[in-house]
Amino acid sequence: MIDLSFEVTGSEVEPYAAVPTISLGLRIAEGTGVPVHALVLRVQIRIEPQRRTYGADERGRLVELFGDSPQWGETLRPFQWAQLSAAVPSFSSLTEVQLPLTCTYDLEVAATKYLYNVRSGEVPLVLLFSGTALSSGPDGLVVEPVPWHLEARYRLPVAHWRRAIECHFPNSGWLRLSQANLDALQAFRARQALPTWDHAIEHLLKLAGVEPS
Repeated sequence: MIDLSFEVTGSEVEPYAAVPTISLGLRIAEGTGVPVHALVLRVQIRIEPQRRTYGADERGRLVELFGDSPQWGETLRPFQWAQLSAAVPSFSSLTEVQLPLTCTYDLEVAATKYLYNVRSGEVPLVLLFSGTALSSGPDGLVVEPVPWHLEARYRLPVAHWRRAIECHFPNSGWLRLSQANLDALQAFRARQALPTWDHAIEHLLKLAGVEPS
């Protein structure tokens, strides 16, 4: 039976990817010396918010996710960010691969809300592994599952997420609206002869007495 272990070695932003993407470097070790013909990996990435501290301003911005600070002992729990798949080619003892982690700027997604409101420092991640391993045995090819207990932790600089988003959406953000509100906003924009959606929102904010900062 093969003996696998995983370690995240670092992260970097992919500036020319089609969508906002962070590459995670993954080192895979096999401890018995058996050649691994292939690995088909499934990787679940979770954010572990309880594994870092927060300033007063961050606590205020994270109320929507976790409630008021006195509740955080109960509400600060790991939650899912992404699920990835990777095909790892044959190796012996040690190999390194890149895991492309795509990022969304949809503020309805819990992970995006968290990453948007944590303005500095690092985001504690845990990567949980499963999948299938193909190796050589005395009677030929051996197919076995990647054990569910295998995991790796990594502290992702939040600046990497911000840089990935900024590469594709500079100085902008996204909001999801219902079809009725979108139609109403489009009609308002047309009546006011406003050139962009941004101008329409800014005009409405001024009518409400709110000046964009």
